[in-house]
Amino acid sequence: MEAKAIHIANEKETEELGERIGRDADAGTVIALIGDLGTGKTTLTKSIARGLGVTETVTSPTFNIIREYRSGRLPLYHFDVYRIADPDEMYELGYEEYFYGDGICVVEWADIIEELIPEDAVTIHIDRGASEEERIYRIEGKCTF
Repeated sequence: MEAKAIHIANEKETEELGERIGRDADAGTVIALIGDLGTGKTTLTKSIARGLGVTETVTSPTFNIIREYRSGRLPLYHFDVYRIADPDEMYELGYEEYFYGDGICVVEWADIIEELIPEDAVTIHIDRGASEEERIYRIEGKCTF
């Protein structure tokens, strides 16, 4: 499947894209984020949460691996798997209940657990652009945004 490329000029455009993703996402959607440190994975996730109507403060779950937010139109399950040393650790977390459940899953550093990401997931590769704030999003998978 060919990737859809979106050029983002600044953080405001990242927020707009994230909100659109949150508004359009359906239950059971898994969004796999792949990008270097500082490319805006958490910023995009916070914006997706806003688009879902999440009212809690969204923070990176780096040390918890997963955070759950239930105040939006659908539950949001925010994974940060940066510290996962072995994909088997995801089984201990019960990841399948989240990935194949009733909410939206956003997985930061998804390339670390690539073999566990569902085939129908939306994968977003985030690369730096020419300027400090510019980002290039390469989006693969079925998406409506």
